[in-house]
Amino acid sequence: MLDLLHPAMPFIAVTLAVAAGLVLSWLLRKLVLRLNRNRPELQATSRVARQPLRLALCLIGVRAALGLTASAETWHAAVDHLLLIALIGSLAWLAIAVLLIVEAVVLNRHSVDVADNRRARRLRTQMILTRRIGAALVVVLAAGSVMLTFPAIQALGAGLLASAGVISIVAGLAAQTSLVNVFAGMQLAFTDAIRVDDVVVVQKEWGRIEEITLTYVVVHIWDDRRLILPSTYFTTTPFENWTRRQSEVMGTVEFDLDWRAPVEDMRAELRRVLAGTELWDERVGVLQITDATGGFVRVRILVSAADSAALFDLRCLIREAMVTFLQQGHPQALPHQRWEHAASDAGASVQRKAPLRGLGSPAASGARPPADPHESQLFTGSIEAVERSRAFTGPGDEVFEDRDKNLASRN
Repeated sequence: MLDLLHPAMPFIAVTLAVAAGLVLSWLLRKLVLRLNRNRPELQATSRVARQPLRLALCLIGVRAALGLTASAETWHAAVDHLLLIALIGSLAWLAIAVLLIVEAVVLNRHSVDVADNRRARRLRTQMILTRRIGAALVVVLAAGSVMLTFPAIQALGAGLLASAGVISIVAGLAAQTSLVNVFAGMQLAFTDAIRVDDVVVVQKEWGRIEEITLTYVVVHIWDDRRLILPSTYFTTTPFENWTRRQSEVMGTVEFDLDWRAPVEDMRAELRRVLAGTELWDERVGVLQITDATGGFVRVRILVSAADSAALFDLRCLIREAMVTFLQQGHPQALPHQRWEHAASDAGASVQRKAPLRGLGSPAASGARPPADPHESQLFTGSIEAVERSRAFTGPGDEVFEDRDKNLASRN
């Protein structure tokens, strides 16, 4: 009877091993979920590790079963080698799944859907990059373990280790750019320079950090484009981070208006607009004259908002309200170009553009130059000005001719 069952023993042992692996994986998952019953997020994320756990336990059972029942068979060595390679791959799969579960559990405990989410965004960035680095290390270790199971590759590895110095130099030169980006990505994750969901301005583009990888950063631009930049860009090039410490920002709205602009009425209109919108965070709201040259006065409005998106809408709202206010109530405050009429020497009327601050120069209008040299132009309009202009013209041709003659006579 035993002789009849002997050929079927490996098959029976493998079947029992697979069944035991499936039951054991089910028990382990139930135990983990029961111990963490207060964490509902683990219910969904634990499904990621269900398949690799089953596969790993079944492969361990199958290897053990074949080792006990078919170790003397000629085919056992080749099958056991294949099972070992599959077991290494399943364990690597399980390790990556565990990293994903840990990441999901940690991130679910720190939500970014709050007003002050700076700490949560920082933790999210660090966890994502740490998981990716860990997954890359697991894959490398698994690939190396698989290669070491082949005797020919083991001998080759010993020869490669003997010349590790030369190979390391060649590999370093070949992968210099990639390694620099990898280290730059790690630096971004742990120095808190940028985080996922930070609002930045890079290459004159306004957007939000959407993804940070080991080698590049994805910036989601306001018009739904994606700007892909290497990690080294953020470690070597200056850029603007609008949410580095807090999301509150300030912005300006500027107008070039006529000198007759009603400043006080504009301040009252600004207060009315700010009081009627929820975009303003009530921190800053002022109107000032910052410049008064070239025939215009520059009016600058400084306002603040809770974040950059609200600030953009608030600036557009103020700009539109002020333009409508000036057009309807104070059209004289809109920018004007003034022209004057002056009589020429022939008696004809000449039309000339003049700035708001006064008439043109006496020389341009045909008037006599002033007697006081301090009231004259810098280089024209008086004898002193003409003499001053000669001081900036340099030596004349006669000076160079005399110098050439002197050099010729010496030779």
